[in-house]
Amino acid sequence: MIAQSFYFSGGRVLVTESKQRQNEQGTQTSNDALAQQIAIEREYVSMLYTRLDQLRAENESKLKGVRRNQSVGGHQNRSERDAYAQHYEDRLAQLNAVDHRLVFGKLDMDDESSRYIGRIGLATEDHERLMIDWRAPEAGTFYQATAFDRRGVRSRRHLMLERRDVVGIEDDVLDASVLEGDDALHGEGALLAALNRKRTGRMGDIVATIQAEQDKIIRADLPGVRVVQGGPGTGKTAVALHRAAYLLYSYRERLNNAGVLVVGPSASFMWYIERVLPSLGETGVVMSSLGTLYPGLRAVPETNPVIARIKGDLKMADVIKQAVADRQKVPAKNQRLYVDSTDIELTPKMVKHARATARSTGKTHNEARETFVKVLLKDLTKQLNEKLDASAGRAVDRPYLQDDVRESLDVRRALNLLWMPLSPETLVRSLFAKRHYLESATAGVLSETERDLLHRSSDAPFTESDVPLLDEAAELLGDFSKVTGAAAAARAVAEHKANIENANKALENMHYALEDIGADGIITAEQITNLNEESISRMTAASAANADRTWAYGHVVVDEAQELSPMQWRLLMRRCPMKSFTIVGDIAQASSAAASKSWAQALEPFVGERFHLDELTVNYRTPAQISHTAVAVARAAGLEISAPRAVREGESGPLIAEVSPERLVAQTVETVSHEIEASGGGLIGVIVDPRQYAEVAQAVGRAHRGKTGTSESALEHQILVLTPWEAKGLEFDVVIIVEPAHLVEAANGSVGDLYVSMTRPTQRLHLVASKPLPAGIN
Repeated sequence: MIAQSFYFSGGRVLVTESKQRQNEQGTQTSNDALAQQIAIEREYVSMLYTRLDQLRAENESKLKGVRRNQSVGGHQNRSERDAYAQHYEDRLAQLNAVDHRLVFGKLDMDDESSRYIGRIGLATEDHERLMIDWRAPEAGTFYQATAFDRRGVRSRRHLMLERRDVVGIEDDVLDASVLEGDDALHGEGALLAALNRKRTGRMGDIVATIQAEQDKIIRADLPGVRVVQGGPGTGKTAVALHRAAYLLYSYRERLNNAGVLVVGPSASFMWYIERVLPSLGETGVVMSSLGTLYPGLRAVPETNPVIARIKGDLKMADVIKQAVADRQKVPAKNQRLYVDSTDIELTPKMVKHARATARSTGKTHNEARETFVKVLLKDLTKQLNEKLDASAGRAVDRPYLQDDVRESLDVRRALNLLWMPLSPETLVRSLFAKRHYLESATAGVLSETERDLLHRSSDAPFTESDVPLLDEAAELLGDFSKVTGAAAAARAVAEHKANIENANKALENMHYALEDIGADGIITAEQITNLNEESISRMTAASAANADRTWAYGHVVVDEAQELSPMQWRLLMRRCPMKSFTIVGDIAQASSAAASKSWAQALEPFVGERFHLDELTVNYRTPAQISHTAVAVARAAGLEISAPRAVREGESGPLIAEVSPERLVAQTVETVSHEIEASGGGLIGVIVDPRQYAEVAQAVGRAHRGKTGTSESALEHQILVLTPWEAKGLEFDVVIIVEPAHLVEAANGSVGDLYVSMTRPTQRLHLVASKPLPAGIN
């Protein structure tokens, strides 16, 4: 038996081997030593969980105490108790989130001390440190130490837990002198153990197996734009999420209120990663797919790549700007308006003057409308007053006259038609539904053919490509609620006043009863009203940010960033005015028609050349044989692919089943059935072109009821049927690609989707085909 420890430095895989030097008696001694070491670790881990439970109980008790006293005392006291309640609630959420694999590592140092590394920091009541938070500076050596740069570490132990029990340990020996001890333990290394585990449908956090190449990026400074370029399986997503957790820990004061936004390509991808950050001790991160970046909207995918390209171009910002300007109208001729029984005229000259005055304020459309209306009301009132003076033969003071003009039905209708308050949804919907608006806004920008493609019915759902347009419109239109919310605000004030009156009556009726118990005059009507009215629920920074389109985040993490259009980049840059970004992706994997060809092209309009590029060079996910075939397919199609070095060999290259068209679906179902037995419960991904999706999903679902899920359901099934877009960023034990040629055809001849799909498996890849396979597949 050969024991191996793996160290990664600068992208090179260094393997050290200790030859078998034990006879059968020695092997038994080693097994006894292993059992003894596991018993020691079990005892310590049990103590850590006991301390975790104690902290939970303490915080629950304190929270209950605060809640019991929450309605007593003055406003300042209530505010203080609310702050304490928030603190205890947040702490409980953190303590509850880290129960799974609380501790995962241990460092034995040159000074004979030991450091346990876990998801959060723990200490005794006397402040004796029991476990170091993985993000703390002292924990950095767990990831950074190598045999050539030990950093004071003699050995690094990985603890494998199931629930709260230690079931295995792996030691990486960095100091050769440790090998001289009879009780030295070695193993295949935690990284390979993690890679060979079955997928769960959720992304497993890799805190315990982050390597030096990744850790350098995770712990980089906060400011600026950092791009992480890496091929399939290099751990880009894991790096991005762990960097988010690290930044929240290291820059807590700066980011705690502003928050961190994590953006992924699709809803299925967000389901996949949603448990990673909570498991690392962070619960205050906003996670959003491209379709949910606009609050309150769940956009559908943009199925037409040509439309996606048109809407993704930065020139659409000018289109939206013109669409807003088109709603600030000037009449073609004079309009006769009636105020009571007197007629006045609204002229184009008057409207142009009012519009110019409103625009000169620099305010948004909905806010500038107030100036527009004020100017015209003033001019119309002056005109009406002069007409009434002429009729009366003398000047008369009429202070009520402007109110009469404002309340005139003719005036209100005319002003609304000239400068209507608008919501972003109304603007974008009407822009694409009404030809005259579309032609005016796109004149000189789009061709007639492009306008025809954008034209659609007013009830069409918003797509992911519409999200940046809605955001652009919202930026130009301003707050719609300020224009439309006056009536609601007035109703709320009136309702509150009525509630206070009712409370006063209740106190009057209870006067004698309160006097008997000595409480008369202590309780006020305002206190009763505040207790009974529905209060605004306390929101965390993450909840508030998720509901507020104008929220300025402290940092933004973008995964699968190679797919973003220029307009989507424009939206994200607006979300983070400080331009603090972690951007991860692989330009070679881009399949969106609106995607850029390089990171420089994507970022130049927003940050110029001010970004730092890191590259991940080790493929931890895909077996070498499968990875080599995927790269061969991409290169055969002319793509410039950087091929990360695979950590391990697999069982075989792609397994190919060539069948007749009539047998395609049946062969797919048979392959799934075979893999259910062979994978022993592993996660199976069936990737199929959207045109065949329904047929394949139904057939697999019928054959394996209860085990099959789709992108519309949570990722808790053994079998998932997905399109190539939905599979982006995901990983499976086994992948079955149905008709690879169709994936290329659907992408207008590009092999990008096929390349991405081929790099999703950690164990085996099946290709089921009735058409000739693309070049590069042997």
